[in-house]
Amino acid sequence: MKKNILKAVALATLVGAIPFAALAQNAAIVNGKAVPKARMDVLAQQLAAAGRPVTPEMQGQLREEVITREIFMQEAQKQGLDATDDYKNQLELARQAILIRQLFDSFRKTNPVTDAEVQAEYDKFVAANSGKEFKARHILVETEDQANKILADLKKGAKFEDIAKKQSKDPGSGANGGDLDWASPASFVPEFSEAMIKLKKGETTAVPVKSQFGYHIIRVDDIRQAQLPKLEEVKPQVTQQLQQQRLQKFQEDLRAKAKVE
Repeated sequence: MKKNILKAVALATLVGAIPFAALAQNAAIVNGKAVPKARMDVLAQQLAAAGRPVTPEMQGQLREEVITREIFMQEAQKQGLDATDDYKNQLELARQAILIRQLFDSFRKTNPVTDAEVQAEYDKFVAANSGKEFKARHILVETEDQANKILADLKKGAKFEDIAKKQSKDPGSGANGGDLDWASPASFVPEFSEAMIKLKKGETTAVPVKSQFGYHIIRVDDIRQAQLPKLEEVKPQVTQQLQQQRLQKFQEDLRAKAKVE
């Protein structure tokens, strides 16, 4: 008699443990169908990727969300919406997007940008942008006569900044007294750069400088060696740029190899 009671207790314990084991793996059971906790994990990952990290306090909200989705999905299936062509086409597009994203993520992981490559790219940037920077001002007008008149006024003591504000047709710098801030010669059109680099600090062009925009009168306020950012400051941007270039080439190579009829 005692043995039978023990067997009954053991059997009841085993049967009672099954739902708890299922619940340990599932977020809930909705209309008899299990909702895996993995859905909560995926949803949390999506939120984190979108810049909304999930806190422990949000677990209840995540559970409610996956339960609600399961309820709606079951109703849609009950109405046969999962058998429509529209659903199937959208499902295929979503499947493709997920696989393509995973393909690109896998490529980035297996083809990381090295520190040596970042250094080499930075060195190229430094070589192309090193040299002198000029803090210049200019007055831009339409005709050579206008420019010569301004040069004459400057020689008589007129203030460069005042003339720029009143007469320069460059709206960006004109309002600031012709100030172009610090820039390398490569930032300007060739005619402007060639005239500017011949000037010393404090000098103004003796004759108008003609470009595609009109006639310039240029004054150099200061000259310095180019102030370039340190590698540590731009490393994330350089790395991202190299990754994007590498991924672009990967995509182009795949397209070139594909047999399309």
